[in-house]
Amino acid sequence: MSLSSHLNELRRKHQTLSQEVETAQRSPGSNDLQIAELKKQKLRLKEQIQRLSQH
Repeated sequence: MSLSSHLNELRRKHQTLSQEVETAQRSPGSNDLQIAELKKQKLRLKEQIQRLSQH
């Protein structure tokens, strides 16, 4: 897998997580721990994207 396709895949996953977080936050019975974990995953992806983009 090339670097650009890997970055595109990471960005796609990041966007998917963003949508999941938004949906969970709007849901009245949402689990705060689950939302926090999704946000952590999203942050890890963002950091990985930034690291790879700098190379």
